[in-house]
Amino acid sequence: MNITLRLAWRNLWRHRRRTWLTTGAMVFSNVLLVFMISLQVGTYGMMIDNTLGVFSGHIQIQAPGYNEDPRMRRSIPQLLPLARELRRNLPDARVAARASAFALASSEERSYGIQVVAVEPRFEPGVSSIPGTIVQGRFLHDASAPELVIGSVMARNLKVAVGDELTLLGSGLDGSFAAAVVTVVGVFESGIPELDRSFSEMPLVYFQEMFAMGGEGHSLVIRAASLEQVTGLQASVEQLLAGRENLQVLDWDALQPGLKQAIQADISSAWFMYMVLVLLVAFSVLNTQLMSVLERTREFGLMLALGLKPGQLGWLVVLETAMMAGLGMLLGMLLGGLLTLWVSHVGFAYPGMEEMVGRFNLPGRMYPQLSVLSLLIGPGTVFFACLAAAVYPALRLHFMQPVQAMRAV
Repeated sequence: MNITLRLAWRNLWRHRRRTWLTTGAMVFSNVLLVFMISLQVGTYGMMIDNTLGVFSGHIQIQAPGYNEDPRMRRSIPQLLPLARELRRNLPDARVAARASAFALASSEERSYGIQVVAVEPRFEPGVSSIPGTIVQGRFLHDASAPELVIGSVMARNLKVAVGDELTLLGSGLDGSFAAAVVTVVGVFESGIPELDRSFSEMPLVYFQEMFAMGGEGHSLVIRAASLEQVTGLQASVEQLLAGRENLQVLDWDALQPGLKQAIQADISSAWFMYMVLVLLVAFSVLNTQLMSVLERTREFGLMLALGLKPGQLGWLVVLETAMMAGLGMLLGMLLGGLLTLWVSHVGFAYPGMEEMVGRFNLPGRMYPQLSVLSLLIGPGTVFFACLAAAVYPALRLHFMQPVQAMRAV
């Protein structure tokens, strides 16, 4: 075995330039794969965190059917006591209660239909980024005050500013007529046109009085410390709510089904391009090893005449390829890992990127996320593709005739 290894290593460097050119192609592809896969993983993590962080959270507790058809009567009784119970049993999670209704908002000049979401002013900043996007005025303070926070587009459409009053008309839980005059205390700008145009928030206690909700509400929003903890947190929530058939626990996939579909579509298109790159490298290796076998036809014929089996010669070719691919994989992983670590600190951006990522509520710079999987999956695929490319040159040796091979020019 040692002789075979030494022979394979010596044969590999007979043509240094060709070997380095082929290895260089592997290194380049491996560096690119490590960086792009890490960037992709990091971008997905940021996309999920930013999208869920705006409003929906990682987990929500709702009445059955409310997520598909959000009707007011599909409510949760004793909402605030349940929220306190969850905070007490889930100290590492952030929990906020909400209720929601639609109302007609009228200013002195215009009227529009809007969505009114009732929140707990103290706990809402822990599950939503909207309180942090206030550009005028302030966020809600008093849980029972007749206050309202609205989006910037809504403020422009209604022609109101901080300190102005709005009249809200709607329908209560019991079918009664709900009406109130509230003061606009803040204007937010989330960067999402749909929210900024039709979304508003008011204190939960005042909302319950206005819409005759009693102690009821529509959802409990839960945010985990990280995306990796969501599965375990969901299991804990379901265990706490075991036996309560009037409640259901929804994870972020159920709350934002389009988000996962968009990620899956992007993964499919990205892997198609990655496979094209891998195939180009594999054909480069195939060309190199096939040329090597053709150049050594007389040498191989002599070795066959001396008693070596075709399988041993085929193994020699595969071993040469494995050494070359292994060298390309190690160098590619090293350089790709260093590049990814550097970019993960400084960020990555290109011209025009700000406009594109703004649609997904993402920051203007992307940060790759290096992991064992992102470091190994690309170079590992290239390595095995190169080994597969060496099969054809190795198989040619099984059909080689020693006498004819020794006569080859």
